[in-house]
Amino acid sequence: MDIGVDIIKSREDAYLFGYHQGLALKKMPVYQKHVKRRKKSIRQYTVNVAEFNSWMADIQPSLLDELEGLSQALGWRLEDTIHEYGGYQDHWKRSGCSAMMPDGLYARNYDYHPKTYDGRFVLYQPQKGYGHIGFAQRIIGRMDGMNQKGLAIGYHFVNRLKPGKGFICTTITRLVLENCKDVPEAIRMLKYLPHRFAFNFSVADRFGNAAVVEASSKGVFIHNNDIRICSNHFRSDEKAWENRHFLEETTNRLHNLNEGFVHHPNPLDLFYKINHTKHQIAKTDYRNFAGTIHSVVYDTVTQHVYVGLGVNTQPLLISFGDWINGAPLYFSKLKGKLPDIEGAEHLRRFEDAKKRQHASS
Repeated sequence: MDIGVDIIKSREDAYLFGYHQGLALKKMPVYQKHVKRRKKSIRQYTVNVAEFNSWMADIQPSLLDELEGLSQALGWRLEDTIHEYGGYQDHWKRSGCSAMMPDGLYARNYDYHPKTYDGRFVLYQPQKGYGHIGFAQRIIGRMDGMNQKGLAIGYHFVNRLKPGKGFICTTITRLVLENCKDVPEAIRMLKYLPHRFAFNFSVADRFGNAAVVEASSKGVFIHNNDIRICSNHFRSDEKAWENRHFLEETTNRLHNLNEGFVHHPNPLDLFYKINHTKHQIAKTDYRNFAGTIHSVVYDTVTQHVYVGLGVNTQPLLISFGDWINGAPLYFSKLKGKLPDIEGAEHLRRFEDAKKRQHASS
């Protein structure tokens, strides 16, 4: 199945950015999934809006403006928009992700079932905070990304049992990207924020620093520069008890990451290593929530991004540095292929949908 992911570019203020995202979202097939999910969200968790507002006022006031713009465009109450998209006290399903962080490069696969995938790749230059590029999830959140200061970050699900009061991974990633210029600042932010679920956060910067931050509501443990690969379990003795019981797949993938790790790789070679299935890092078990939907390499030094959808693909090269300095980006969509499976229809490219409609008529 031919799929497409919209490339969103904005230099607007936060309110207008949220408003225009909302208008675009209402026209996307995935919006109906969000409306349907809303009924489950109301049952599954509650959000203390006053607490959320307090955190945002402290860290990122512009996100409140973005959410207000989003709520206006959707025609939702602001409280409902915060509940669904704010990422505080939210629900989360398991997912699998792999990362390598050699010498200023940050390479990551996002592995899951495509049914909940937003299908949005965002370049945003806010009026307050650092500009960044990355894959969006839950509209305001980010799955992974790199900012204009040369910091890259992504998350890796570990466990969702016994959650605490705090933010989910997507909102945390966004907050780090817009507020932190290097790995030490990212570590301080990740230690400061409250975490709802157990996640690894892998981070790298243009100075060659890298870290894996094991974070949950029970505390945070830092692997600083000694570990430059990451999968989906905690490796410290202090937090290993929080892991799921079945770790064979994530430990095998970590072994393959370690076997394939080299210092000073070519970014394109690194992309092929994480994306091409012969290296046994990319996954294809989409029906069981373990398929690689996107692969990306962020070069934190050159500000180049190598990005592709699906496995065994050729990446698109985007110069984020040029865009952040005012140059236009003419690409409007990432294109790739996924198996034709139930739940991924919202990602189908328009050209592919027309072909299927013509063939059946």
